[in-house]
Amino acid sequence: MGLHPDQNAPFFHADWPAPAHVKTLITTRNGGISEGVYRSLNLGSHVGDRPEHVEHNRQTVQAHISAPVVYLNQIHSTTVVRTAEHIGQSPDADAAVDNTATAACAAMTADCLPVLFCDKAGTVVAAAHAGWRGLAGGILQNTIAAMNVPPIEIMAYLGPAIGPDAFEVGQDVYDAFCAQSHQTEQAFEPIGSGKYLADIYALARLTLQREGVSMIYGGTHCTVLERDTFFSYRREKQTGRMASIIWLDNR
Repeated sequence: MGLHPDQNAPFFHADWPAPAHVKTLITTRNGGISEGVYRSLNLGSHVGDRPEHVEHNRQTVQAHISAPVVYLNQIHSTTVVRTAEHIGQSPDADAAVDNTATAACAAMTADCLPVLFCDKAGTVVAAAHAGWRGLAGGILQNTIAAMNVPPIEIMAYLGPAIGPDAFEVGQDVYDAFCAQSHQTEQAFEPIGSGKYLADIYALARLTLQREGVSMIYGGTHCTVLERDTFFSYRREKQTGRMASIIWLDNR
């Protein structure tokens, strides 16, 4: 399953069977006022864009969301925070969880994998930023644990990330994953000289399945190849950031 486009704005929504009050919004690179390499809906305040443009873009997104969005200061860690405790802040973390319906969880990306979570009953939601380091280090496992519901009750949505035809990695990345499980070897295609093409979607699915999460959706896009739709750090080096956002709307 892919993304559902928003008819009124350049956004997508996760295509998954979540409860109706679990809301998602996935931004593209379009719909904002940033210029140059950040054109146009850059939401990253750490990439060199003009702060007033980033703030305008964030307000554009916020207008579509019923709870304040908590943007993390992502550091490729395995740290998970509770958004309700950080409204108006940018905590150092790479995943966020909420069961209060008072704040929206967000993961900013430009090739890394954003993963959105909810439980079948719609009591808790989460968003995780999973670059390869965080993915290998346990960010998804920590997010699932922080949700505090049985993994069998959890569904996950894999947002837009670098696709398997574009993600060239070295031996270090291969070793980091394959040392944990021989199963992960299937997510790497050797291309010679100690290089591989890695499937970050497959790596995430294997991790989630090992944790007991079987309801997994998304994982169909490539931020590198879909240049008109998504920012890509690997493609452009200096570029903007998208956000994958999830919240509980209990109104």
